[in-house]
Formats: sequence, structure tokens, C-alpha cells
Amino acid sequence: MGFFSLLFGNKTDKIKSFLKAGAIVIDVRTDEEYKLGAIKGSENIPLHNLKSKIKDIQDLKKPVITCCASGIRSAKAASILKTQGIKAINGGGWTSLKSKF
Repeated sequence: MGFFSLLFGNKTDKIKSFLKAGAIVIDVRTDEEYKLGAIKGSENIPLHNLKSKIKDIQDLKKPVITCCASGIRSAKAASILKTQGIKAINGGGWTSLKSKF
């Protein structure tokens, strides 16, 4: 077991756990990026629009897996959601997250 796995756990296991709990996938890339390819069934809410959608996301009462192109924007999105009481995890880049489905 690697040092980071020991500290933070296995990301794949966390994603699987979120999916079992009925998580939704929010892709925080721009509309243009999303149109070029995305995870089937994901919701596109660009990062710059996320704060205005917090209430809608809270109303879903589901955990959230965020994704983007590389994982940087999705990390910020997961952090924003967590501060609002939403159970969220950074799924990283959408292409690598896609393989988990």
C-alpha cells in the first residue's frame, strides 16, 4: 500500500462506493468541451456556474462525483460542494473516470 493510499484511501474504491450510493456525475468543463465527449448520463455544470446551482444539487439529496479534463477544476468543484454540505468526491479527468463505469 502506497503512502498516499494509506492517507487518503483508494480513489477507485471511493468512487465505487459513491456510485453504489446513487451518486450523480457532474462534469464541470465548459459547454464546448462537454459537447466534444462526456460520460453518458453525466450532468454538465461548468465550474463558473456551479455556485448558482448549489440549491438544485442539494435538492437531489445524492452524493456527487465531479470530473473535468484533468482533475483540477473538478477538485475545486468538489471542495465547493463539500463546503455546502454536499457529499462530493473529485473523480478527476473524465476520460479516466469513464473507465470506472
